Amino acid sequence: MSINSSRHCSDEVGRKAVIAVAPNGARLMKSDHANLPLGPVELAWTAAECLGRGASMIHVHVRDGEGRHLLDADAYRAATQAIHDQCGDDLVIQVTTEAVGLYTPAEQRALVRDLRPEAASLALRELVPNADHEREFADLLSFMGQENIAPQLILYSAEDAMRLSDLKKRGLIPFETTPVLFVLGRYATDKTAHPVELAGIPQSVMDGDWMLCAFGAHEARCGVAAALLGGGVRIGFENNTLMPDGTVAPGNGALVEAVTAPLRQLGIRPATADEVRQSWSL
Repeated sequence: MSINSSRHCSDEVGRKAVIAVAPNGARLMKSDHANLPLGPVELAWTAAECLGRGASMIHVHVRDGEGRHLLDADAYRAATQAIHDQCGDDLVIQVTTEAVGLYTPAEQRALVRDLRPEAASLALRELVPNADHEREFADLLSFMGQENIAPQLILYSAEDAMRLSDLKKRGLIPFETTPVLFVLGRYATDKTAHPVELAGIPQSVMDGDWMLCAFGAHEARCGVAAALLGGGVRIGFENNTLMPDGTVAPGNGALVEAVTAPLRQLGIRPATADEVRQSWSL
């Protein structure tokens, strides 16, 4: 697989933006929001709603019977099938490999090899916690390329971006360019992101195929700013349950529309799933 950087599926920078919904994440429960989608049916309904609001990708987490974070190929297959039944090929389905302190890099890699999803997100600092894991990570990326599985590398800091650049220079990233997701804010520190923080995103990230997600009530503002800079947007309950005015969002669809509506007014339309696949060579 060759992943092409096309500034988010556009010959004219800023005319299109990839909009992904992250509807549940690993930590929130129904007690946090009654409309948090957990099982396959709820995820499928949410996917269809968000597709109608402009999303072209869904970032999927699955849970066990108690609602706890789970990395399980069969659970992902059930969720993926339910989403596909509702949305057909109109959404790119990306699974998470997030550890949440429960899974080892070996278990994260094994999930991708077993499941063979359409796309998977990979947190660099989790999959490569130290140099001992570099070769196995490179082997995983090579496998994903052979199987036409699109990787998206998650970066939490400028230091992560520098480390990715170093891995590329040493030939451990087997693609000319790889999509990245840059994260603003944190769970651990209850840190709310702000659009001004986009100024700290390294140029090496913005020069490639990049998306942004942001924690807290400024999520939509950060997303719109990212799209204006040529990036894509990941939005949803995983990082925030509040509308831009501070009220509780009724659902993930409202959060998606909080980004797509102003972008359309600014002449930036959501990319389609097929445009994402073309950009990411899916």
